[in-house]
Amino acid sequence: MSVSPDVLRVPDAAPPRRDDLTPPRADEISRIVPRRHPGRWLSAAAALLVLAMVVNSVIRNQRFQWSVVGQYFTTPAVLDGLLLTLWLTAAVMVLGFVIGTVFAVMRLSANPVLRTISWGYVWIFRSTPLLVQLLFWFNIGALYPTLGIGIPFGPEFLTFKTVNLFGAGLTALIGLTLHEAAYAAEVVRGGILSVDAGQTEAAQALGLSRWRVLRRVIVPQAMRSIVPTAGNMLIGTLKGTSIVSVLAVQDLLFSVQLIYNRTYQVIPLLMVATIWYIVVTSVLSAGQFYVERYYARGAARELPATPLQRLRGRAAAVTGRLRTATAPDAKLR
Repeated sequence: MSVSPDVLRVPDAAPPRRDDLTPPRADEISRIVPRRHPGRWLSAAAALLVLAMVVNSVIRNQRFQWSVVGQYFTTPAVLDGLLLTLWLTAAVMVLGFVIGTVFAVMRLSANPVLRTISWGYVWIFRSTPLLVQLLFWFNIGALYPTLGIGIPFGPEFLTFKTVNLFGAGLTALIGLTLHEAAYAAEVVRGGILSVDAGQTEAAQALGLSRWRVLRRVIVPQAMRSIVPTAGNMLIGTLKGTSIVSVLAVQDLLFSVQLIYNRTYQVIPLLMVATIWYIVVTSVLSAGQFYVERYYARGAARELPATPLQRLRGRAAAVTGRLRTATAPDAKLR
């Protein structure tokens, strides 16, 4: 009896089984092709095209008068206005957060009188525009010609005229500080409330006083929530100081206004002020990053990489890709 060749066909030999723990051979590794993202590249190209058009229009526009910008960028009048702006910003932030911290503690106090006073202060100064507050303090002499220190409803021991006391600079400092303190009080209060109540209970169980618990336990942990908002407030205060120019305080903006009122070169002088604000804001933003990174210790498993570390990481990644592409095995594949 004849047998068909199909019946006698020997099945193909099964591939040799390999232990799962044995690393695969080079010929068994298939080349992984990354997923293509054409939409991402097209959107990036469109964004770069628009950015290039904007930069080109700014640089090549002769009406900006960049030569005039360079001429007045470091003049003594502009630098004096910049120094006054920086001093006013620093003084307002320090005094504002000192006063705001006091009101935040009052708001969290068990004393209903202190809580009510703190709430009323924040309510009033957050409800009125900053310009109105500055104009009010500038004209305080019309409401209180003289101020005195003495016994309420009794004799006064010391009196002085407000006209001689409240100048433009002091008025700007008082108005900005009181306005800043109202917002700082809420920032500090929110940071304190962000700390878990168990931290306070554990510290009190160790016999620590309330002041020491606040200073050594609560505030260091609350800084992680306070610093980002405080950094935004610092940058906002730096730009907000330009409003004091309405009081003839010679800050950065008022200094360039004095110059362009004389030379009629409005656009280039405004660009001088704009560039200085951008430079100072960039420095403050970099400082805010490192302060946030400092207070992130113990809360994050890994600290965020600094810009220099990111640059080194990207350079190492590019170098690794180039070495992989130029390796002999890559050329054979």
